[in-house]
Amino acid sequence: PVAEAAPPAPAPAAEAVAPAPAAEAAPFKVDAKMVKDLRARSGAAMLDCKNALTEAVGDIEAAMTWLRKRGIAKADKKIGNVAVEGAVASYVHFNSKLGVICEVNSETDFVAQNDIFKEFTSDLAMQIAANPSIVYISSAEVSDEEKAKAKVVEMAKEDLEGKPDNVKEKIVEGRLKKQFEEVALMGQKWLKDEEKTVEEILKERIAKLGENLVIRRFARLTLGEGLEKRDTDFAGGVEKELEKYRSDPAAAPAEEPKAEAPKAEEKPKEEPKAESDKPAVVISALEVKELRARCGAGIADTKKALVESGGDMEKAMEWLKKKGMAKADKKAGNVSAEGAIATYVHFNNKIGVLVEVNSETDFVAINAIFKEFASDVAMQIAANPTVVCISTSEVPVDAIAKEREIEMAKEDLEGKPDAVKAKIVEGRLKKKYEEMALLTQKWIKDEDKTVEQVLKETIAKLGENIIIRRFSRINLGEGLAKKEADFAAGVEKELEKYRA
Repeated sequence: PVAEAAPPAPAPAAEAVAPAPAAEAAPFKVDAKMVKDLRARSGAAMLDCKNALTEAVGDIEAAMTWLRKRGIAKADKKIGNVAVEGAVASYVHFNSKLGVICEVNSETDFVAQNDIFKEFTSDLAMQIAANPSIVYISSAEVSDEEKAKAKVVEMAKEDLEGKPDNVKEKIVEGRLKKQFEEVALMGQKWLKDEEKTVEEILKERIAKLGENLVIRRFARLTLGEGLEKRDTDFAGGVEKELEKYRSDPAAAPAEEPKAEAPKAEEKPKEEPKAESDKPAVVISALEVKELRARCGAGIADTKKALVESGGDMEKAMEWLKKKGMAKADKKAGNVSAEGAIATYVHFNNKIGVLVEVNSETDFVAINAIFKEFASDVAMQIAANPTVVCISTSEVPVDAIAKEREIEMAKEDLEGKPDAVKAKIVEGRLKKKYEEMALLTQKWIKDEDKTVEQVLKETIAKLGENIIIRRFSRINLGEGLAKKEADFAAGVEKELEKYRA
């Protein structure tokens, strides 16, 4: 019996070895802060976030992808956990051909609302606009690669030939320092006081406000930059523009009645009943003029629209809509190098947008309808944080590949045939790309229309091709971590500065 008792002894030992792999495969320990950060970005539930972080071994980016593949993360809401204080300021030159937005950070919101801080940010935007050579905030931002290239060019200059290497090095170092300072904001002379640099003014404001201030980034748009502008006959342009707004019936009566004649002869045969109603509607020249101003259509078409709609201006606009759209489409091929830079900064100064809208001529660019449209487009972009491009055809290739991979890997598609999968994924991606493109968004002033439809209506009204070319958006604190602060302590700290 003792000999038989011995064999069972190894069995527990074998079982003891089995738990060892389980100990190795122990789940990654996820702390509460990691879960909180991922929830802020993904909008997913706490348990889902914890599972995602466990699967991704604490890698927040991999966890985001894990959640998205399962359709749990609705969006990568990075803005939710990356806000700091400060303001976004803008400047657009009086001729609307140059615009700047910039972000300046402060430690607290108290300082961000201070008049000294607000004036400084506005002046800074104007400073950047006034110095077209500026591409960096400070010379320290110039890359090592760019420095090396510039050094090679300077060292090869003829005026340094024959000089000792140490002397060469010293001269080149001085030249490069000056060269890099010319492209950096901090080294520029302050517009309002040329005895000081931007850096010196910044230090003065820090001393005045009692908080650290950081000029973080900026965006600049110059009208028509990179576009070829064709030479045009100015007198001919004036004549062409005036032709649109002439209301004198004698200006072009001969051509338009002829275009009307064939239509008038064909209609009675098809719709004799409708013809009998038309004479009852009396359309005045003032009504025709008013509708023409709105739609840009010809006199005959405008009059006919009013007759067909019984004098109702809105119905006449609807009647002309298709014709107006066709007119807009015909203009799409024309060169547009004029236009305007428009800006929108939200009332709380936490988001700013610059947009370039091009027209064919400067006449249209100064038109009130065009100006209003450009301003509305800037506000539209600010109101749609998902917008990253003008049209769906501009969605970045890397973004397309990544989104397709994520959608194809989603659990709800498992087991479906590849052809069915591909069709579902294409439908989802189409919707996603439309959310990323400006032209497919609902117009903020009329949600029954898209931005593209309003653009075409504006083209029809103004009689020229109009292009929304590009935009820049700055969200305050995007990409920066905001530290949690005690509000009461913040109030006390701020009041302490002003106590006598």
